Amino acid sequence: MSNTVVIIPSRLKAKRLPNKPLKLINKKEMILHVCDLAKNSGVGKVLVATPDKDIFQLIKKNNYNAYLSLQNHETGTDRVFEAYKKFFSEKPSIIINLQGDMPSLKPSTISKLNEHLAKGSCDMATLASSIKDDSENENKNIVKVITKDDIKNSELSKAIDFVRDPVSDKKLFVYHHIGIYGFTKNALNKYINLKRSNLELSRNLEQMRALENNMKIDVLYTDSDPLSVDTEADLEEIKNLMEK
Repeated sequence: MSNTVVIIPSRLKAKRLPNKPLKLINKKEMILHVCDLAKNSGVGKVLVATPDKDIFQLIKKNNYNAYLSLQNHETGTDRVFEAYKKFFSEKPSIIINLQGDMPSLKPSTISKLNEHLAKGSCDMATLASSIKDDSENENKNIVKVITKDDIKNSELSKAIDFVRDPVSDKKLFVYHHIGIYGFTKNALNKYINLKRSNLELSRNLEQMRALENNMKIDVLYTDSDPLSVDTEADLEEIKNLMEK
């Protein structure tokens, strides 16, 4: 078995776009596009963790691994950990938590994340790209990551903060956060056993729990800008992009 696994938490009850994983793009369900790109990254086994039988059956029908998780989890990372513990018996040393709503993500970015985590220089790693314009900065649906250094030049830096609100301080290094996380085995076990933090709850951002407990999150730069599908408008945009 590879030392790395990619676990994709997926459920039907998204508030803004119900049944999101089953939405069709190019006549294929969104979650299957994400499975394909995870597989094409070549980093290790791919598993979809879901509480919904419709998703579970679809994944199995298309010859991917699926795990039927508990219904009630406070976060997606809790669902990932359950699958890691039960399906993989906590054996792999790197766990990549890939969101099921980024069907245009480049497989090479997953490989890049995995290679960095294998160096053992951080607890967690994630990705970010440049903010294109003011409207992107002002959009509260887009999470911004603030880094210690300019990752566009250095390719990686330590995360200082994650916010939804616009960032007006021009001296800060601010980027468009891309919702994919890699954990070392020890970091995932530590994270899961931490109490949910104040900023995690107030901002609805799981990564704040790690920062508030002094876990090191490295941010790697990517020049690709995959769209996260959260609304009907996002779905139409991604269809226009992928169905050309």
